[in-house]
Amino acid sequence: MNTLTERVELIGITRYVYKTMGRAISDYGMLKDGDRVLIAVSGGLDSLSLLKLFIMRKARVPIDFEIVVCFVDTNFIKVDKDMLISYFNSSGIKYVVKELTLDKESINCFWCSWNRRKILFETAREHKCNKLALGHNLDDINETTLMNMFFNGEITTMPPKVELFDGALTVIRPLCYIEKEKIEKFSMQFDFPDTQYQCPHGQDSQRQAVKEIIEKLHEKHPFVKKNIFCSLKRVRKDYLV
Repeated sequence: MNTLTERVELIGITRYVYKTMGRAISDYGMLKDGDRVLIAVSGGLDSLSLLKLFIMRKARVPIDFEIVVCFVDTNFIKVDKDMLISYFNSSGIKYVVKELTLDKESINCFWCSWNRRKILFETAREHKCNKLALGHNLDDINETTLMNMFFNGEITTMPPKVELFDGALTVIRPLCYIEKEKIEKFSMQFDFPDTQYQCPHGQDSQRQAVKEIIEKLHEKHPFVKKNIFCSLKRVRKDYLV
């Protein structure tokens, strides 16, 4: 079946994730008629879930938009490329594969992300896409916020929506309201390819330390994750240095 026209039943965790992503899209005005969206798919569960959710949305909402998938094949990240491409083909998805080769000895998360984003920006321009959708979830955003505070001494994060290049391209993060745990449960409802995705820098020591702090607080205070995210929209400038 061509999944671009598939209508998935909205029950349980599927309904929760779909509706929560829809709320984020509505709150930040992420999607409109005529948009051409480049979806970055790495082969991990977050990006595969993002793609599935966009396909579900295309089949349900009265908004005329197009999607193009970009897979950046990076030399040091383990992923079953053939299985991923086979999934794209079987789903009737328009996709493009880009290559990224970096020196394994000097690689770090920042340098990798910077180069991957550069490729995605160029690909969006090549395919006339005005939106770039990334699969960062609520936990990713919160961890990045605290990492920048703890280790860089600055308040900055990954915004749900940001315009670049004088508005020619808008980066959107539709999963910004959803915890990683919920996305993993959502992914279990579908036959996603087991790409064996594994990044050797995925367990970065700084990120892992921040993740553990948040999770420990979250156990006793369930509102912590939401508050970290919302705090960036409630900046009281009179009380800043």
